[in-house]
Amino acid sequence: MSWGESVRRGPAGRAALAATAAVLLGAGCTAQQTDARSQSPAAATASPPAPSVTRSTPAPDPTPTPTPSAGEEGERPASAAPGTPPVSASRPPAPPGTPSASTAPPAPAPMMREGARGERVRELQARLRQAGHFDLNPTGYYGPVTTASVSAFQKRRGLTADGRVTRATWNDLTARTRKPTRAELYPPTTRPVSDPDPRCLTGRALCISKESRTLAWMIDGKIVSAMDVRFGSELTPTREGEFGVTFKSRDHHSTLYDTPMPYAMFFSGGQAVHYSADFAANGYNGASHGCVNVRDRKKVAALFEQVRVGEKVIVY
Repeated sequence: MSWGESVRRGPAGRAALAATAAVLLGAGCTAQQTDARSQSPAAATASPPAPSVTRSTPAPDPTPTPTPSAGEEGERPASAAPGTPPVSASRPPAPPGTPSASTAPPAPAPMMREGARGERVRELQARLRQAGHFDLNPTGYYGPVTTASVSAFQKRRGLTADGRVTRATWNDLTARTRKPTRAELYPPTTRPVSDPDPRCLTGRALCISKESRTLAWMIDGKIVSAMDVRFGSELTPTREGEFGVTFKSRDHHSTLYDTPMPYAMFFSGGQAVHYSADFAANGYNGASHGCVNVRDRKKVAALFEQVRVGEKVIVY
């Protein structure tokens, strides 16, 4: 029975139509195609309804995880595909002792540097003096003067001029100098004794040089002993010229300045050669009131015993 006939037969036909619709609804209304021969003539001539199809968008291909380069070590990639497992931001730890690619190896520790003391420093200073880079006598203390001298030597030899003695600096210096003698290592003064004034070359004389800041006790042109000295300030200068020892006072005390002047040997009014505790403590950071200060107590005590009243004192 055709669709039109079912409608014309009234209620019975409409009931049959409703039953047919219910069967179709129960079948799910799929878009399955059927063979044209199994369809009724009406269905074959009518255009089939368009299938209801829901298209799903395919997921994008996973984005490959970038491999960090050496310069990107420790950086996280800017983006990653959803669902991609997180990538570790750092590389596996290197075995112990493996140098880091981004860290330069540490510089070797210096053999000597400013602030050092001892016999090796004394030898360094003596060798620098031989090389013409140290104009003082060895003291065994690595201070600013030694630092500047080392730096000058390094610059001359094309080494890193940082003023610190590395193994390369030491090898270069020792290759160009000889082993210092004991007299070079332990001179009587911290500053080289200057050439004596001609007036000091005869007889017995206290030969005192303002240029080298040294006192040389000389007998017949030969140096018996030498010591560091300092002089008066610009306001109270030590007088220059040829004098004679006028008197000696072992435990002298200045009434004018209320200060001790042990082993005083006066040569010009109130000016004398004597031991100075202040000079021993502060070095050349101070000055006298015109006297010739000595900082080595043993040396000036021995000198006091040898010098006689009337002997020459040459200050130049």
